[in-house]
Amino acid sequence: MSPNRRVVRATPRFFEDLDRQLRAERGPNGEPSKNDFQVFELIRVVDRCAVDFDELPRLIPERDDYRVLVMSGTLVPGFSVIGQLASDRAVELVQLDIDTELDWSVLSSSSRSISTPPIAPPNSTTRCR
Repeated sequence: MSPNRRVVRATPRFFEDLDRQLRAERGPNGEPSKNDFQVFELIRVVDRCAVDFDELPRLIPERDDYRVLVMSGTLVPGFSVIGQLASDRAVELVQLDIDTELDWSVLSSSSRSISTPPIAPPNSTTRCR
């Protein structure tokens, strides 16, 4: 591990927040699952906190040990994570708030009506400019 990279740990409270906000399985309209969040979003959170924790905004003025990370998601519109600097200088992810207000039924039905252009056969004369 690089000397400029911090260890990052998710606390039980972080996973309780995740369990409360997302289901175990994907929803009927494509809503992401807890596992989806862990695979697609959590790795970005860990990387960002490991490298940039000191540059993140302070959650509490005059306190360097609590920072907040607000990100747009790959699968969710957005989320915020509160990190706390532990005594061993690791970052502990202590709270998660996911924007779950998106109407997935509208999104999934509108995406069904989108048509994609046909793919040209490999030996076609179509060229990109």
